[in-house]
Amino acid sequence: MNVNSLLIRQAQILLADGTWLAGDVLVRNERIVEIAASISATDAAQEIDATGLVLLPGIIDPQVHFREPGLEHKEDLTTASYACAKGGVTSFLEMPNTKPLTITQAALDDKLDRAARKSIVNYGFFIGATPANLPDIRTATPTCGIKVFMGSAHGDLLVDTAAALEPIFAQGDRLIAVHAEDQARINQRKQEFAGSTDPAVHSQIQDDIAALNATKLALQLSEKYQRRLHILHLSTAIEVEYLRQHKPAWVTAEVTPQHLMLNTDAYAAIGTLAQMNPPLRSHHDNDVLWAGLLDGTIDFIATDHAPHTLEEKAKGYPNIPSGMPGVETALPVMLTQAVAGKCTIEQVSNWMSTAVAKAYHIPNKGAIAIGYDADLVLVDLENYHPVERKDLQTKCGWSPFEGWNLTGYPVYTIVNGNVVYEKGEIRSDIKGKALSFI
Repeated sequence: MNVNSLLIRQAQILLADGTWLAGDVLVRNERIVEIAASISATDAAQEIDATGLVLLPGIIDPQVHFREPGLEHKEDLTTASYACAKGGVTSFLEMPNTKPLTITQAALDDKLDRAARKSIVNYGFFIGATPANLPDIRTATPTCGIKVFMGSAHGDLLVDTAAALEPIFAQGDRLIAVHAEDQARINQRKQEFAGSTDPAVHSQIQDDIAALNATKLALQLSEKYQRRLHILHLSTAIEVEYLRQHKPAWVTAEVTPQHLMLNTDAYAAIGTLAQMNPPLRSHHDNDVLWAGLLDGTIDFIATDHAPHTLEEKAKGYPNIPSGMPGVETALPVMLTQAVAGKCTIEQVSNWMSTAVAKAYHIPNKGAIAIGYDADLVLVDLENYHPVERKDLQTKCGWSPFEGWNLTGYPVYTIVNGNVVYEKGEIRSDIKGKALSFI
């Protein structure tokens, strides 16, 4: 028996070329070594009967806020990685707005050390840009890229003027990922809506013009310096329409399931739980974001998992934090849309895995192919059940999709050939690995 081996039998396998195979996958020493209609190997330490299940590459979530260190009452790397495993997320890229901020090599090293001890899935971390840490963002390693908050203020991480942004784009060659909102316009709009306690005005204060202004500025700087740019959580129709005409080949963009599936109607339905940055938009924005995703203007999907406690969310507008959890619902939300005919399963897998690995230069991830890491998820597309708080692994304990009847829930999640989630049970003894970026 090979103790570091796993045989998955009788799955519907999505292959790297986008075709399907009904068959088996053999994993040895963390890598996929054989894919065939039938594999005769009998020395595998574990076998999974995947009859009736669909095998996809594990999800890579390229934008999460897991709150450790400093904000562990909302989430921590243990609970977040459990939520990832339950949601079929085998790798994540985490943002720098923790306490302390991830703006130095020492802070990055601390996060990597914490994740090595706590995370049951694979992990990578952004280095955050400030107006004063240019040497750090050029040299800190390993990192998936530089995070720039152009708007919705984040203290020392706010870099909201062209003068402060220019040297970040001008020096180095790392990917720059931007939260594109125009802070000056947001500040002006806050004054106009001062005194309002209706959370729905959040979408008017941080309006589509604020988003477009910042996206245009980031594109201008990217083109000026031929700098690799990624636009985080695209939210507006006018940004999609602008990018469709002006996006260079080296620029990518993402969208969240929330911005695809939710809109300003959510304020009436779930109140302050609907507040996020950038905010939810209109039905028209939903439609155009979907069109942009389907035509390739938008390259992939991220959750922007940003948990806050129910107590924090109950404080009343404008004293509530912005953000929603999402890692354990994103895959079923999107697969439910695929089953309904809005897109295909192959497209969902590309948007949530393959395209992310390509954009962030993560080797051997994002596909089911011989030699690739065995980061895999087996999902059930035959059965539906609602999102319920009692089932959630995230520490914050709620979801904006609560009550939604979804399919495509993970039955098994496999990280580096190890089963970390099986039919509702978490394997806390398994640990993920630091991602590499080439």
